[in-house]
Amino acid sequence: MVDSTFTANSTDAIDNDIDINTLDNDSNITAETIEPGVKPHLILALDYGVKKMGMALGNTITQTARAFDILAMNNGQPDWDNLIGIIKVWGVAQVVVGLPLNMDGTSSMLSKRAHKFARRLAHRVMEQHLPVTVSMCDERLTSIEAREIAWDNGWIKNERDPIDDISACILMSTYFADPNSSIAIDAIKAE
Repeated sequence: MVDSTFTANSTDAIDNDIDINTLDNDSNITAETIEPGVKPHLILALDYGVKKMGMALGNTITQTARAFDILAMNNGQPDWDNLIGIIKVWGVAQVVVGLPLNMDGTSSMLSKRAHKFARRLAHRVMEQHLPVTVSMCDERLTSIEAREIAWDNGWIKNERDPIDDISACILMSTYFADPNSSIAIDAIKAE
């Protein structure tokens, strides 16, 4: 089961984000719990797909993820201006793109497209001079787990209801559990 907190919309993410500068003495989070030298930031997890892409925002202080949105994709391509705008407006410092590998760990056609998407995203944020790192993280079985969580919590009423944003939350949880499992996009060799 996933430890992340899930919500249905982005206003909850705004309302529940913690600003390190406004922490009070009753908070469980202290400066000592944050790694020295690591600045707290927002991470955007993307559950890549050809028709739609799930998005979740993660907070490095609380290490929780919140469902954010589902973007329409045009044959694997997002509205780039919209996606870059989201990254700018939210002050995202890192993007984690899901890598949809086969169950045996081999690449699939979709994982090759996800690689290409992540490379393009890294290039576009570089062109905009944004201090954003792009990495990829294994997302096997996130959709199955997301559907189970959504069904159990009553978030979906039909098995065809979209769960891509919840899958992105699970991807974020995987990343938070082991940040070293992600691979920086500049370290990924083009296939």
